[in-house]
Amino acid sequence: MLVALSSDVSSDLGVYLPLVVMFALAAVFAIGSALLGPLVGPSRYNRAKLQAYECGIEPSPQPVVGGGRIPVAYYLTAMLFILFDIEMVFLYPFAVTADVLGLFGLVEIFLFIATVGFAYAYVWRRGGLDWN
Repeated sequence: MLVALSSDVSSDLGVYLPLVVMFALAAVFAIGSALLGPLVGPSRYNRAKLQAYECGIEPSPQPVVGGGRIPVAYYLTAMLFILFDIEMVFLYPFAVTADVLGLFGLVEIFLFIATVGFAYAYVWRRGGLDWN
């Protein structure tokens, strides 16, 4: 009885062997790329490559006290991205089960898209999408 149980467990674990091999190959590739990159790649260093990159702004040697003001448009853009990204996340399950949900699901998804469309129209009308 104990022997039969151990053979069942080993056969069940064999299903995961390709997954373990894939993770091992991914780890070897990632570590190998990180270690071999500096050895194989060109080594033409200059002063500009060694400086910190701050999105095209000249780096300042001293930090700005108080951090400066960040425009509200930055936060509005981030919130709009989250809003429409979450909308897409909710649309995927509907796309998978559209045939099962039938007419009820179709009406519900149209109501959902209309609600998000109203939010989009409101933001557009208020000037939230202007990049000036």
